[in-house]
Formats: sequence, structure tokens, C-alpha cells
Amino acid sequence: MADGEYTAHQESPVKTPIAELRGVSKRFGSVLAANNLNLEISEGEFLSFLGPSGCGKTTALRLLAGFESPTEGDVLLDGEVVNSLDAHLRPVNMVFQHYALFPHLTVAQNIGYGLKQRRPRVPKAIIAQKVEQALEIVRLEGFGERRIWEMSGGQQQRVALARATVNEPKLLLLDEPLAALDRKLRKEMQIELQNIQRRLGITFVLVTHDQEEALSMSDRICIMRDGQIEQVGSPQELYDRPANRYVASFVGTTNFFDGTITGVDGDRACILIENGQTVTGWNASGYSTNDPVSLCVRPEQIHLSHNNGSGEALAVLVLNRIFQGEQTEYLVRHDTFGEFLVLAPRQSELNEGPFNVDEWLFASWDASGALILSRNQSN
Repeated sequence: MADGEYTAHQESPVKTPIAELRGVSKRFGSVLAANNLNLEISEGEFLSFLGPSGCGKTTALRLLAGFESPTEGDVLLDGEVVNSLDAHLRPVNMVFQHYALFPHLTVAQNIGYGLKQRRPRVPKAIIAQKVEQALEIVRLEGFGERRIWEMSGGQQQRVALARATVNEPKLLLLDEPLAALDRKLRKEMQIELQNIQRRLGITFVLVTHDQEEALSMSDRICIMRDGQIEQVGSPQELYDRPANRYVASFVGTTNFFDGTITGVDGDRACILIENGQTVTGWNASGYSTNDPVSLCVRPEQIHLSHNNGSGEALAVLVLNRIFQGEQTEYLVRHDTFGEFLVLAPRQSELNEGPFNVDEWLFASWDASGALILSRNQSN
């Protein structure tokens, strides 16, 4: 799916972009932090910038916010170029990682602070009404007179969201807002953020290095590396059809097996894995015989068994076992494929019996679970 063709539902028409980056680059001295970014953000969607530290995702967010100006290219909001428009004049608000709340003000005063800065002045009664509505949206009714230091981390995060949304921005930017929360609270706030975004209909743009966070909340994800956009798509598209090995390795966990194509039949191909094993993979369009490739197999696509039912399963030795509740992660080793990961659902173990360390088992997967990718990280 090309940039800008996102729709929340398959049958919905293409939405008008609320924000765009057109050929945007940003240099800090000799450092190229953003390189020719082209992206359309649809009205009402939840989009995430995902990538490791230093990939350019925060720079992209700051360009949208107006905290940075592009060295080249244009930033557009509602179809208008805003390169020289100050941040406080843009219909954009931002929630920072550390919230930036005023400790000397009450919760209600923090939320209403932006409304009080508006010109012409907003009547006090209207501010009070909007603050109460914002408190209700973030489920903090009755907390208006509390001081910030009396609130938990999760509650402070909700106050920051209320303050950012009370002005009804067209674009809400979130710079790793859940990073300071513990795992359980982070999961709760992921759901909370989705609910708030759906209820308000505001376009959310999130920056995160947490793939689980991006996959669970986003309509679309923009994968970045070295200041460039590698791929934009829905979480399922990125997981099932990564554009290259970098995206496949960054979104979820996967196993890579290097080999050479020995024959192509439509969208499928036979691959000779290094050291002599032949397997079948899909996504062979554009590849030819003798092309070096990597076979991408997700751990949950691999089935473990005590018996070689198909006669073509791989004999593997269990090296490590990590119980994760609903599933168990196994590190196994095969003479040809080397070490790789397997995720076995709880029901599989119940059906097959326990799989133990130092036990020999059989591992197998369908060709439909083996994606062919170029061995080059950038292709």
C-alpha cells in the first residue's frame, strides 16, 4: 500500500491528509537526521514512527510540531505549507515523555493552562466546562483539585493527555509517552490511548522504539532507519509482508536462514540452505535461480513434535526453554539450519506432552510461513 492510501476500513474512501512531509530533510551540521521523508498522515488515524535510537523518528515528530524547520522540503498541515509557522500557531499539541506538567498547579489548572493563553480570552465558565469534560474523557473525574505530585505516574500521563486534547488540536503528537511506566500500567494506557483517540477522532502520531506498543495501538506504522523511511503499512502488513530483512527483524521476532534459489515456480521457490538442506518459500516474484536470499520464518510458524509425522520434519535438539504462560519459547539446534527459536502455544504442549531441554524433537513449518527476502538488509 503506497503512502497516503490508508483507510481505516477497507470500504472507506481515501481520507484527506491532515499532515504531509514532502521531500523533507533535516541537517544538524554534518549530521543528516532526516533524509527525503515523504509521508501522508490521514485525518483521524493513529500512526506510529518506529525505530531504534537515532533513526530520525523524533526529528520527524519535531518537524511536524514546529520545533524544527526542514533544511529541504515542505511540511504541510491541512494542505498548507507551515515551514516558517511557529509551533504555538500550529493546530498541533504534543505530549512529552516526561509530561512537562506544572507541579505548583492543580490538575484542573494544568489542563486549562493552554485555554487561558488563548486570545481572545476564553470565558472562565467555558474553561471550567472544557476542563471537566477533559477530566471525564481521561477518567479522572473528581481529581481536578489534586496537586500533580499527589498523582501516580499513570494519572499524570492522563493529565498530560487531557491538557493536550482540551484545545482540540487537529494533530496530537506523542513522544514516547509510556516509556516511564511499568509494564502492566503501560498495557493499560495503551488501551486508554486507543479509546481516547477513537472517542475524540483526533489524529495521533506516536514516536516509540517499542514494537509491541506500535503494533498494538497503530492503524499504520512508519519504520525508520538512518533518517529514512523503510516501509509504511498496517501492523499486519509489516509483520506478514516486510519489505526487507531490516523491517522483518525489527517488527516481531524472526528466524533467518540464508540460502540460494534453485528453482522458481510462480510465487514459490526452492531454496538450497547453506550446508545442503532444500526447503520451499513464498514471495519469489522478482527472484531468479541462483539468487542469494534469506528465508524468514517466524517462531510461531514452527511446529514442534515428538514424532516425524510428515517424514520431512527437521530433527532438532532443545537447548533452552522459557515458559511465558500462554506460550513457551524454545531455542533449538539443527545440523544444517543452526540455532533458531520456536514459540509453542500452551495447547500444543498439552497435546504433545512436555518438551524438555536436551530432548530431540521434530520441527516443521508450511511453505506459506516461510517468506523469501533479499539477503541484503536494504532490499
